[in-house]
Amino acid sequence: MLALPVVVVMLSVLQPQWQVWQHLAQTVLWDYISNSLLLAFGVGLGTLILGTSLAWICHHYEFPGRSAFEWLLLLPMAMPAYIIAYCYTGLLDFAGPVQTAVREQTGWAYGDYYFPEVRSLGGAILMLTLVLYPYVFMLARNAFRDQAQSLLEVSRAAGLSPTGYFIKVAVPMARPAILTGVALAMMEAFADFGTVEYFGVNTFTTGIFRTWFGLGNAQAAAQLSALLTTFVLLLLLLERGSRSKIKYYYQGHKHHSQNPQRPSALVSVVLLCCCLLVLAAGFLIPLLMLINWVWGTGLAQFNGQFLSLMWNSFSLALVAAFLVLVLALLFAYGRRLRDDPLIRMPVTLASMGYAVPGTVIAVGVMLPLAWFDKSLDALMQAWFGISTGLMFSGTLFALLLAYAVRFLAVSLNQVEAGLERIKPSMDQAAQSLGFGPLKSLQRIHLPIMKASLLSAVLLVFVDVLKELPATLILRPFNFNTLAVRTYELASDERLSDAALPALSILVVGILPVIILARAMNRESR
Repeated sequence: MLALPVVVVMLSVLQPQWQVWQHLAQTVLWDYISNSLLLAFGVGLGTLILGTSLAWICHHYEFPGRSAFEWLLLLPMAMPAYIIAYCYTGLLDFAGPVQTAVREQTGWAYGDYYFPEVRSLGGAILMLTLVLYPYVFMLARNAFRDQAQSLLEVSRAAGLSPTGYFIKVAVPMARPAILTGVALAMMEAFADFGTVEYFGVNTFTTGIFRTWFGLGNAQAAAQLSALLTTFVLLLLLLERGSRSKIKYYYQGHKHHSQNPQRPSALVSVVLLCCCLLVLAAGFLIPLLMLINWVWGTGLAQFNGQFLSLMWNSFSLALVAAFLVLVLALLFAYGRRLRDDPLIRMPVTLASMGYAVPGTVIAVGVMLPLAWFDKSLDALMQAWFGISTGLMFSGTLFALLLAYAVRFLAVSLNQVEAGLERIKPSMDQAAQSLGFGPLKSLQRIHLPIMKASLLSAVLLVFVDVLKELPATLILRPFNFNTLAVRTYELASDERLSDAALPALSILVVGILPVIILARAMNRESR
């Protein structure tokens, strides 16, 4: 059932919509392909450079604030890309404070000076890079931390300079982790909808939305989704293939981690400024913009409608988080009890939804549910003379199913990590005491896995809270969330009114990032 949306999307190509494809080929199809590829590879390059450099700085050098930046530089993960896009548009647009100050100070008028256009493909690449580089930073930092001090000493004895060691030894050894982070960032770029839609950049995600709601052709939208999914799957295959033969091992189980180097005072200041600049661009400046807008509008937005939005968002995210956790527990524990291909392959297939954009999943969920609703309604009218209406496709069931497909992998990774820390001998001891699988899970595994379960719930909760395209497409009539309301207000250029729901999403999103950072620091000790 969880694999059905992706299967439906891929099978849609068996009934091609030739007229729609001919129209798209003559108008915007090349834009969809070229912009999507440029966006994904631009974000991949940006996160590679930014994430790897910051990880090396925080690992290799001792400078003021280094320990704080190890977790502060993860905070942009809490900033949804579409929110940072709204903030920088308000800051850098023609009517924004930056250009206004330039005109006031110089006396220039419109057309007298050049200013980069933030609402462009380059602007979208920059926005996504600023919020997605933590994927690479987190994995690269852990990879650098696992490299032994002896590697550095041998490299120096061989005559390598610090730069040579970084290029020829440290980065190649961390390459599998770095490529994994880059691939995650590129998949998020392929999946982005809010940023590119607001910036007016034609990509597959915006094309799918317009084909469905503009042309009214769900089948053609599904076929566009299949093409996008093909690009994403090719990216996954390239990423796995590029590191399939790259394996590094350490001799023995214990090694001394590398000691951070103490640079000169000038270099320390430069390193501090680099970290602070990235943190400010990716988190602090957008946060201050949101606070300023909320302060300007006062409590006018804090009304009954906003409280209803909060209730809808938090209740939906909470239900989805616990639903996904139950599924993840079922799959992970089932695989622990019986780790054979009959269990492993379906679980792997069901957890691939995270690699598929939310827009694609929404299409894949809506098509079979709409068909089932229509078939059931026709059957009930023929047999009993009553109409059942949209029992599934027009309700929160469709949205919860899409969330389960999209975010199962997030929860499953946390649950499996918690289960892997429990020795199989504990299962055997419980079995010798007469405990069955369910009782062992309840009495032994769940208490030990509390931290992993909490992380799984929090991560999915925040992901659902931030999710825009699937919610925008599948939400029932007259049902709004904070993410959708933020998008609607920003689309109407009411950026100050959109600040309060955007700030609410951001504040909640910070919590799991801090928990994740603390967990990583504990593991590194």
